[in-house]
Amino acid sequence: MVHLKNAGITDPTKLDESKTHAVRLASEKIGKDLYRDVYDITFYEKSGNAIEVITSSEASSSECSMSGVDVYVVSKKIGGP
Repeated sequence: MVHLKNAGITDPTKLDESKTHAVRLASEKIGKDLYRDVYDITFYEKSGNAIEVITSSEASSSECSMSGVDVYVVSKKIGGP
């Protein structure tokens, strides 16, 4: 959310957090106790506007955030339902 706010895409006060939807797309072991997690997250503003992002970050069994988070805004989805 912080990346979206800093980029001027949305603001936390505009979001309906109860509608936020996150799906883990992949989790890959990249070290002894280190994993790369990729998520597809859709935020919904109170206005009804949806903002979809793909995130990639590193995590361990003791810490959910071992690195910064890369955030990619999905501007167009092709195919699928």
